[in-house]
Amino acid sequence: MDNMVDVRNLKKYFPVKGGFIQHTLGYVQAVDDISFTIQKGKVLGLVGESGCGKSTAGRTILGLTPATEGQVLIDGVDVCTATGDAMHTLRKKMQIIFQDPYSSLDPRMTVYDLIGEGLAAHKLVSSRIELEEKVEAIMEKCGLFPEQALRFPHQFSGGQRQRISIARALAASPEFVVCDEAVSALDVSIQAQIINLLKDMQEDMGLTYLFISHDLSIVRFISDDVAVMYLGQIVEMGSKKQIFDAPAHPYTQALLSAAPAFTRKEKREKKRILLEGDLPTPYNPPAGCRFAGRCPYAGAECRESVRVEEVEKGHKVMCLKAGKLS
Repeated sequence: MDNMVDVRNLKKYFPVKGGFIQHTLGYVQAVDDISFTIQKGKVLGLVGESGCGKSTAGRTILGLTPATEGQVLIDGVDVCTATGDAMHTLRKKMQIIFQDPYSSLDPRMTVYDLIGEGLAAHKLVSSRIELEEKVEAIMEKCGLFPEQALRFPHQFSGGQRQRISIARALAASPEFVVCDEAVSALDVSIQAQIINLLKDMQEDMGLTYLFISHDLSIVRFISDDVAVMYLGQIVEMGSKKQIFDAPAHPYTQALLSAAPAFTRKEKREKKRILLEGDLPTPYNPPAGCRFAGRCPYAGAECRESVRVEEVEKGHKVMCLKAGKLS
């Protein structure tokens, strides 16, 4: 199967300035040398604690934030170097669903204008009547009623606003969608509706998703593969089964142990792993493994170097002790 997304050694550093002339003192390494691929029609879940660089990675992949180094190939075209017509064509292929639907929707625009804007910009309709028909069709697919088209975002609930965001993102029939914490601000019952909607739209339109979330249960439900980020780097990546059933990196093990248990059996069997030490700063990260200061298995060699090990086919871990942990 062909790759829809191919991220190669992607970096995003933000300069830290100071002094009278505001010269650069250093860089915050928000995303530091990450690489992965997503096959067409598949879902990659990107997980990690707050501040690890998940959202920055998603925005950099789409070109909303310019990359410092690396390549992002969307269907073979590099987002990092594309300009003009090439970027305009790419914009139709890739879209994003933001975390907060209220702040991402222009409060002065009606639902009709919000959804129809992309169709008009990419010249996907030839008349006003066709535009109205397409807007109504995508609204109905996303669980909205055509009579709501002339309302404004503040007249909807949080779940309805997220449906508007999804309709806007999917109106131009993209191939790749970044879901940046798309359900984290919603109630649990509404989360289930939105997740089911995203799954249905994926099947109907053959979409490829990068699903960014800190909710492991949702990632487990929707994803085919999972990548775990820690302080700007991907420390473990593999299939959903490999990550959730046999995590190999100490950070992934600790992250999964923190997920809530819902049954008595899970509560009895789950062993909480408590991490000690402070989270390093991305402004001046350690030279070796960035998790070494909090890892119960770290040795002197971990603080000096790091490398990616493949514990089994398709299951990669950034850990010198991968496969040797008790």
